Amino acid sequence: MENNKNEFKPYIPADRVVPEFTATSLLIGILLAIVFGAANAYLGLRVGMTISASIPAAVISMGIIRVIMRRDSILENNLVQTIGSAGESVAAGAIFTLPALFLWAEEGKIDSPSIITIFLVAFVGGILGVCFMVPLRQALIVEEHGTLPFPEGTACAEVLLAGEEGGSKASTVFAGLGIAAAYKFIADGVKLFPSEIGYDFKGYPGSHAGIQVLPALAGVGYICGPKISSYMLAGSTLSWFVLMPMIALFGANATIFPGTTPIAELAPGDLWGTYIKYIGAGAVAAGGIMSLIKSLPLIARTFKQAMSSMKKNHTASKALRTEDDLPMPLLLVIVLVIAIAIWLIPAFPVNPLGALIVVIFGFFFATVSSRMVGLIGSSNNPVSGMAIATLIIATLLLKVTGTDGTTGMIGAIAIGGIICVIAAIAGDCSQDLKTGFILGATPKKQQIGEMIGVFASAIAIGYVLNLLNQAWGYGSAEIPAPQATMMKMLVEGIMNAELPWSLILIGVFVAIVIEILKIPVLPFAVGMYLPFSLNAGIMAGGVVRFIVERRKGEEKEKNASIDRGILYTSGLIAGEGLMGVVLAALAVAKLDTKIVSPFALPQIGSLILFILLLVSLYMVCIKKSKKSK
Repeated sequence: MENNKNEFKPYIPADRVVPEFTATSLLIGILLAIVFGAANAYLGLRVGMTISASIPAAVISMGIIRVIMRRDSILENNLVQTIGSAGESVAAGAIFTLPALFLWAEEGKIDSPSIITIFLVAFVGGILGVCFMVPLRQALIVEEHGTLPFPEGTACAEVLLAGEEGGSKASTVFAGLGIAAAYKFIADGVKLFPSEIGYDFKGYPGSHAGIQVLPALAGVGYICGPKISSYMLAGSTLSWFVLMPMIALFGANATIFPGTTPIAELAPGDLWGTYIKYIGAGAVAAGGIMSLIKSLPLIARTFKQAMSSMKKNHTASKALRTEDDLPMPLLLVIVLVIAIAIWLIPAFPVNPLGALIVVIFGFFFATVSSRMVGLIGSSNNPVSGMAIATLIIATLLLKVTGTDGTTGMIGAIAIGGIICVIAAIAGDCSQDLKTGFILGATPKKQQIGEMIGVFASAIAIGYVLNLLNQAWGYGSAEIPAPQATMMKMLVEGIMNAELPWSLILIGVFVAIVIEILKIPVLPFAVGMYLPFSLNAGIMAGGVVRFIVERRKGEEKEKNASIDRGILYTSGLIAGEGLMGVVLAALAVAKLDTKIVSPFALPQIGSLILFILLLVSLYMVCIKKSKKSK
């Protein structure tokens, strides 16, 4: 490893100083952090997953700095994507847990969480995530360069190095953004056509087939690829065409806990909400825990490397610009101050034990997250699985130590929210530092930039979560908030001993069977938990990716086609997410009903328009780049 480290030469040599931490990079980075944070918050609350913002942020940065401003500084662009991608990670951590507080407020159990509370959870988790990642940089990025691929980080570096294509690449992102925003506005704003179509099979009670015809779902499916999309659809198929018909068949006129209505009177959507959610929650929890158990050897090795790296570099001089990290004493002071703040600030209803849990589990999961994204990428980082494991342990510990009831539930969600943000930010930060390592960036400047991105997006996320809740309410069809709803069920079920354990154990053993069959558990389990129509929309994007990957031609052009699709679908996701936030603002202002069309297209019209959107994605993919003409 040491030879590998010594042989590597970054694109910008360590002895060369170029513009990096500038007012331009800060302003653009903060703007993108807020934009991608808001878009990913909406996406995650609707779909249950987020997408990496590093590459779209890098491409947009190049479009502005290189093409519009005529400035040639690759490290400025890199700092923009470092700051900008923090918004997506803060959003991912926050939306998986914090909406549970709004749901309890809706039930009258607690007051609605303030923007300051949301800001503190997101900010504290984000800063701890960066602090925990810094000492891991030497072990994971420098010493294992060439061993850990860090897919998004390496891809982002390649995009920045291919800067001469920045203008055309940026236009692809913006095209997707504009098309998706217009499509979403017409579908869910003007309501010219329904954004979801479906059919209940009368001869097969309990089953339902449908598809949500929205750009973000197609984008998620394309980026995840056909395999992950098919695993999710398989999970939904099991729920909606096997488990739900079985419940309808054998339940008949019985009323079974946690339901309060005879099963025969429940529509497929009600069956899903009453019973399948618990089965899916059990499968997701089991999948998350199994993924951590399988990672234990990696975790142990990473800890050993991190500790030895910290000892080795404790007294070493950081003469080179490219080896200049934030100093360890400063990081330790920040962590200590935050741990005390978590204990003392009323927004975190936790005792000293809770603060200790945050620090210990935070560093543990930051290490896991950093290693996992190095191997399999940020998109496959099991952040929600880590949060589930933390929530279960934290809830049990708080209950055993006397912090129970509503206070204990809020404390568990606060701990889980911080841990979730820590894991998401640590994974994002490691990808960004990998990009910087390849390009020759200054690590300290990137680490400070990441903290600035955390601060900006933590402020924005509180307003976004409040806005979406006021507009539609979490758990609604518009924003089902799947992970947060599941976290809420688990916490209150453990704290009040009210969980329908039979349903949860069914999900656990389904997950075990899937693991035995060597099928990735988490995507399958998430598919079980989410509506079939949503996963069908994701599968549509996966099918387009499958067709593009199977086209004949040179490998280089095929990869370029796939990359164009990723940029376009990143724009689709961002465009729908941002328009979703705009529609939420219109709903809160009571203006949403004034733009509704007096007539609407039938379901077949929705399907035709969605097919045209998929065709546009395929056409963008196969379009020849200027360099290949």
